[in-house]
Amino acid sequence: MPESEAPERASDQSEQRDDEWTIARVVAWATDDFRRRGLDSPRLDAELLLSRVLGVDRLRLLLDAGRTLTKPELLAYRELIVRRRRAEPVAYILGVREFHGHSLRVGPGVLVPRPDTETLVEVALDRTRFAHLYGEALDLCTGSGCVAIAFAKKRPTWRVTAVDVSGEAVAVARENVERAGATFTAHVLEGDMDTSLPGGARFDLVTANPPYIPTADLATLPADVREHEPRLALDGGSDGLEIVRRVVEVARQRLRPCGVLAVEVGHDQAARASALLDRAGFSSVERRKDYGGIERVVSGVRGG
Repeated sequence: MPESEAPERASDQSEQRDDEWTIARVVAWATDDFRRRGLDSPRLDAELLLSRVLGVDRLRLLLDAGRTLTKPELLAYRELIVRRRRAEPVAYILGVREFHGHSLRVGPGVLVPRPDTETLVEVALDRTRFAHLYGEALDLCTGSGCVAIAFAKKRPTWRVTAVDVSGEAVAVARENVERAGATFTAHVLEGDMDTSLPGGARFDLVTANPPYIPTADLATLPADVREHEPRLALDGGSDGLEIVRRVVEVARQRLRPCGVLAVEVGHDQAARASALLDRAGFSSVERRKDYGGIERVVSGVRGG
């Protein structure tokens, strides 16, 4: 599609131009369009959206690059392009997101799972190797349930409790637990931190990917995050650590002796979060870098 044309204009001229809109050409056009608008990963976005329209994977787009799109296919692709131009997250448009090998449902009301958060799962698995046969885990601020589900699928003999304050997120997380076939090991509760738990409930592991963006920084986030993802899952208070502090306190009270806390933090928060764990009496405090080399997860062991 020439740069001067939008997909909707091209589709209106299908009698003259449909034979020119091959998969390769339309992906290249959409990629350029997204790039000019400052959207992240423009090529990936263009391919994922067209894959959805055609019902194929991205490899098939490459193999069938010379195939001409039909008018209905162009119209359907146009609708998805318009949504992405408005900075709607691709994961919301598709309705699903891959995380740690699992396809999860996502949409407005839940944070889109990021690859960096897979680091939280890996830390949780690594630091509970000593109790891999059985244990009880608590995942706070569960959102879509991605961390709880990924951990539960790797540790099917554990019992995992996931909690979120948002009723909308809880509904999505429960659906994802069913989609993943984890209903025998994981369950989701609605509540503010541990308020929905029995008073005597204790755990061997607490994980959390809490809101950690400083309030003043929310306005600087990319449009697809700022305008579409829930503020409740982003806003970490004045210094970004308001909810992290609550997570540390809940873990201090709810972990059994030698239980593990693992929490995701912002790109410049690892040192301050480590100090929070130290002051709360956690030992063996460690920081783990994500795939981009940023210290993303802080973890420690509750004193016994």
